[in-house]
Amino acid sequence: MRLHPCLALAAATATLAVGAVPAAAAPATAPAPAAAAAGSVLTAGGTAVAAGDVLLASLAAGTRATFSSDTTGSTGVFCGTSPFTAKVLANPAAPGTATASLTGLTFGSCTANVTGVTSVRSLTVGNLAYTLALDSAAGHPVALTPGPAGPIQASAVLNSWFGTLTCTYQLSGAFTGAADNTAHALVFRNARFTKSAGSSLCPGEGYFSATYGPLTDSTRPGAPAVDVT
Repeated sequence: MRLHPCLALAAATATLAVGAVPAAAAPATAPAPAAAAAGSVLTAGGTAVAAGDVLLASLAAGTRATFSSDTTGSTGVFCGTSPFTAKVLANPAAPGTATASLTGLTFGSCTANVTGVTSVRSLTVGNLAYTLALDSAAGHPVALTPGPAGPIQASAVLNSWFGTLTCTYQLSGAFTGAADNTAHALVFRNARFTKSAGSSLCPGEGYFSATYGPLTDSTRPGAPAVDVT
């Protein structure tokens, strides 16, 4: 956190102050800026994340993004890569809710184990940007909501025994998750989508799950990991 030089300077200043002014004047000393910054909802490297900073994350090591036909996650489309980009809009003091604009979310290295599907051409999201809210409340809830372009949407283009299938889904209900400060990750489980367009062979609904981490502040030197306080 690089606070040791600041603490040493503060200690030296306090020592000089004792000999120069009465003890009653000590409470007037202003709090250290680093302590004030640490009170924000989002911190990186021990200091507040600034509005305008760009947050980056990919799938947590050893995990996949899944878009499955049921909540078990056993059948569906599985993607090995899924980077996202979000720009911080507001980072108030805790307790509170920080917000960011999710401007980029892509999927790659996708496969499927659905009967009749031979390969995955693409899995894409539509109607970006979305609003990402990160709350300092117990459990650090995270919510993804639509932006002005329209509903949160996902489209899969699949090669199958019956030709090319395009299946489009839109979010049904809340797309919620939680921040995990131990892994500096955002965890989403079984966000439910319903089919809005596509072949009759496409499942009527899908459930999205993924763990993104570590979440980093790419604007800061060294891209430190982000915590939700």
